[in-house]
Amino acid sequence: MHRGRVVFGTMEEVVFGRPAAVAVVEQTDRLRASNAFLMVSGTLNRQTDEIDKIRHALGPRYAGTFDAMPPHTPREAVIAAANQARAADADLIVTVGGGSITDGAKAVQLCLANDIGTVEGIDLVRAVKGVAPPMTAPRVRQISVPTTIAGGEFSAIAGVTNAPIKVKEMLRHPLVMPRAVVLDPAITVHTPEWLWLSTGIRAVDHCVEGICAHEAHPYGDAQALKGLAMLADALPRVKADPHDLDARMDCQIGTWLSTGPLASGVPMGASHGIGYVLGAEFGVPHGYTSCVMLPYVMRWNKPENAERQAQVAAAMGHPGEDASDVLDSFIRGLGLPRSLQDVHVGPEHFDHIAEQAMATPWVPRNPRQIDRPSQVREILGLAA
Repeated sequence: MHRGRVVFGTMEEVVFGRPAAVAVVEQTDRLRASNAFLMVSGTLNRQTDEIDKIRHALGPRYAGTFDAMPPHTPREAVIAAANQARAADADLIVTVGGGSITDGAKAVQLCLANDIGTVEGIDLVRAVKGVAPPMTAPRVRQISVPTTIAGGEFSAIAGVTNAPIKVKEMLRHPLVMPRAVVLDPAITVHTPEWLWLSTGIRAVDHCVEGICAHEAHPYGDAQALKGLAMLADALPRVKADPHDLDARMDCQIGTWLSTGPLASGVPMGASHGIGYVLGAEFGVPHGYTSCVMLPYVMRWNKPENAERQAQVAAAMGHPGEDASDVLDSFIRGLGLPRSLQDVHVGPEHFDHIAEQAMATPWVPRNPRQIDRPSQVREILGLAA
């Protein structure tokens, strides 16, 4: 008999296949917002006319733009954005960009609601061992137009980097989940190929760790298995033709589905946990951490969940094959990195990475139990 619980998020709408500028105005109208503050990709803002289209469409409801969010969402940039949004009297945040910008806006929501204006103040809202402290709920919410496919816009979790100690910290609250997400494949053609494809593997990672978790349930499985099949089909199509908008749309919908397990309460595992450390400590892009770690985590976990892993291989079109081998071949076929050496992380760092990974929320939830750093070190050795 199945046992468990499904947690439903606070997202109200997902709009797909509509031009971003049109959909953003429609959402602004729906939410009756009068001061829309944009948090956007600096590259899109300075090198394309995509953000200008949105500003022009918003007209007098445009309240300002922040376009200086670095990778991995450092605390300092979150505070800068929050202070600018506060000064603009924003009543809605619109993000256009990748996961660091999306997470940044989630953190800004909490800063605005809890009157946080300093880097140190973020301590008041950061989760400890995955548990959020009491805090005031966000009142200024966000809508998101993602330009990558890691899927963070579909979760109520933000990762923010504490730069001085090089730790990726979790912020969470049910209402930091965007009220709406706009999936416009046309705006993503500006995203560099390596970033699109690697964040697609991040979405694959969401699917795979969700399917393979002990807490997996049919509701999450249904979404993750379909999402994985769509991503396995569409990512190579985008690589073959970067202007194939149908393939990009399939990637975006596959990514949306990939977050079904996590958004409904299924924890991620060691690939995500180790990835937190690789990103915060060594600046490895989110997508690359999944490219490097996921197949090796699967190989290490196989004694515990071979039956679940078989579903992964089948969903990717390779029934009866070893899932870690299927993932390895798929990632290599996209021309993405496959070892820690490829991302310039050497064995001399493995002991420290293993210690730090134990403190993340996901490594202790890995389906094959990890209760000491030496076990993480085993996985890192496979990935060397």
